[in-house]
Amino acid sequence: MSTTLKPSRSLRKKHRRVAETQPAPQSDRSAASVQEQIYASFSPTRLRWNNLDLTVFVWMTLMHAGCLAAPFFFNWTAFGTAMVFWWLTGSLGVCLGYHRFLSHKSLKLVAPVRFFMLLCGSLSGEGSPLFWAATHRLHHQRSDQPGDPHSPTEGALWSHLLWLFGWRSPMEKEMLLERYAPDLVRDPMMQFFEKTYGLILIGCGIGLYAVGGLPMLLWALCVRMVWTYHATWFVNSATHIWGYRTYETRDLSRNLWWVAAISWGEGWHNNHHAHPHTARAGHKWWELDPTWWVINTLRACGLAYDVDDKIPTAATAVEG
Repeated sequence: MSTTLKPSRSLRKKHRRVAETQPAPQSDRSAASVQEQIYASFSPTRLRWNNLDLTVFVWMTLMHAGCLAAPFFFNWTAFGTAMVFWWLTGSLGVCLGYHRFLSHKSLKLVAPVRFFMLLCGSLSGEGSPLFWAATHRLHHQRSDQPGDPHSPTEGALWSHLLWLFGWRSPMEKEMLLERYAPDLVRDPMMQFFEKTYGLILIGCGIGLYAVGGLPMLLWALCVRMVWTYHATWFVNSATHIWGYRTYETRDLSRNLWWVAAISWGEGWHNNHHAHPHTARAGHKWWELDPTWWVINTLRACGLAYDVDDKIPTAATAVEG
């Protein structure tokens, strides 16, 4: 048994006063400044007509306009292709590739499958793999607090859509990636998709038009992309407003069945926020999670490994 000598109360008070008057180290101040700049870059105050991200605004306008025009150019081949692309980009790309694999490292994938999943994610049009993962990690750190990129505490429409339209400088984007995706930012595969993301989307549109003309372009690109967008955005907005809570977490996350139905299992959002590293979003037998079924199939085939498939036994939150 060891004995530890404790300083007197007066000495502890003196040391505390000295510490409070001394300036923080330069590195600490710099880190805090970077953090505040990242938070500020996602502030609703940044959304102004003279600060719109025109690339995002024009792209979203074109996709939604194409979606509205699509019913006038319907054929079953284009519709069927759109459904296949919805699964490839929404479930495999966003839910499995971007979210559970890249952002939370809930599983590992062999290299060819990893490339394919991130390609599917890029084809979703929801951003490059790096930017998506970094933004999502920021969301988990600051969920429903100042600095959260898309909290409904700033308004339901803000969390669903408007947060995307504020322009962020290259320096702000670089700070976000360095702070929230340092493990990914220098990965050659990540850099490949960072450099080719726009070309992939344009190439997809050209290829679809070449194969099936305007109907194929409108359905397999515009309709499919708009549906996937709003399914993802409802996870950001609706599942922080409506639904039930299985776990007590520090945020407003909820489980919402109809969002899970349109987002390949992502709507069991309270489960996810309580235990973000778990690859299974559904924690009850009736919380259906089609993306988990794919992960389990990949594991059975030896294409996925180190899968975190633990379902918590108590209604306690780990969070992260």
